[in-house]
Amino acid sequence: MTDRTHIRAAFQPDAPSLGRGLAELAEQAAAGTPESCGATATAVLAEEPPGGVDADRTTAATHPDLSALVSVQLRVGEGPILAALNTGRPAGADDLLHDDRWPRYRARALDAGIRSSAALPFACDGLTVTVSVYGLRPGPLRRAAQGATGLLGDLATESMARDRLYRAALVQVDQLDTALRSRPVVDQACGIVMYVLGCDPDQAFDLLRRLSQRTNRKLAELAETVVRTRGRGLERNLIEFGRSAAPGPDRPASGPDRDLPG
Repeated sequence: MTDRTHIRAAFQPDAPSLGRGLAELAEQAAAGTPESCGATATAVLAEEPPGGVDADRTTAATHPDLSALVSVQLRVGEGPILAALNTGRPAGADDLLHDDRWPRYRARALDAGIRSSAALPFACDGLTVTVSVYGLRPGPLRRAAQGATGLLGDLATESMARDRLYRAALVQVDQLDTALRSRPVVDQACGIVMYVLGCDPDQAFDLLRRLSQRTNRKLAELAETVVRTRGRGLERNLIEFGRSAAPGPDRPASGPDRDLPG
């Protein structure tokens, strides 16, 4: 497990989704720390508070009881995971029976039979992952976990962060592609609005944009309707909306009412 090439192969070339990546990381962390009885892996995005409900949803555990230990930490805002997130350094307890720093986490852990735990934080490109290992007996789990588990956490976090950025880039590409494909029909719709209202291209596009927001319809869908009907049946709505739309800081003022047909 300490061979870097072997460990890197576990996360490439097919980068896992965040949930699956966390599950794999937790399983391998438990296997790589023989002194532990199980492990958890939790991901927190840069825009999420550590104790938010979204952070709780991005958690994987090798046993349901351990998942509950993560939940109580994120809910009450105390425990080794929160300490690791706040300091950026490993945190844990060698014997929870004699460590009262986190009373609510400690009570839940002892109730589950956990006597020791350690949390290791890893960060990359706005993604922070904590890997926690737990023991049924007292002992310095932190040192044991910083070997193979530390290497696993670094590589897995880098892989999941890269995959997250890749997925975000795909979404942007898809949005740009949609915008490019819809641009001709939007231009045609603007031409119809210009004819109906006697306005200029900027005012026509701004009116369509505002009408799209007002009716909660995508701009491309609204433009397709305008083009398909050639504006027939929409003249009154367009004229009324054009007259009622107040000029804003990002929009030029409409011409006088005499410039609007009807």
